[in-house]
Amino acid sequence: MTSSLLLSQQARRALVRDYKQSFPPLGIYAVRCEAAGLLRLGASRNVDGMLNRIRFELSTGLPRDAELRQAWVRHGEAAFRFEVLDRVKERADPDFDYEAELQTLLALWQSELQAELQPVPAATGGQP
Repeated sequence: MTSSLLLSQQARRALVRDYKQSFPPLGIYAVRCEAAGLLRLGASRNVDGMLNRIRFELSTGLPRDAELRQAWVRHGEAAFRFEVLDRVKERADPDFDYEAELQTLLALWQSELQAELQPVPAATGGQP
């Protein structure tokens, strides 16, 4: 093996190790269709993955939320916004309750946006 190949393998291993040890993207998300007046808020332990999942489900016609699907068909993808509203920061305390933090943030955003909490089914804490 050449030294450049070894370096790239070592660099790859380091990147994989760093990824596995990184803090997950916990957060609060919103899916909006202003044309239909729809707003869905949710909490997830992988907020970026959850938004990708919802977008994929809508684009393939297999969403878990029939109202969102109807709005998608009627108004199209351009009428939708997929947003990360808030992220949970990593804490030094190993006993910190991240799930409780997610639920507290979700309640705060619900209150701020004055929206009825209607998460996409199986979304809270779910994985894509």
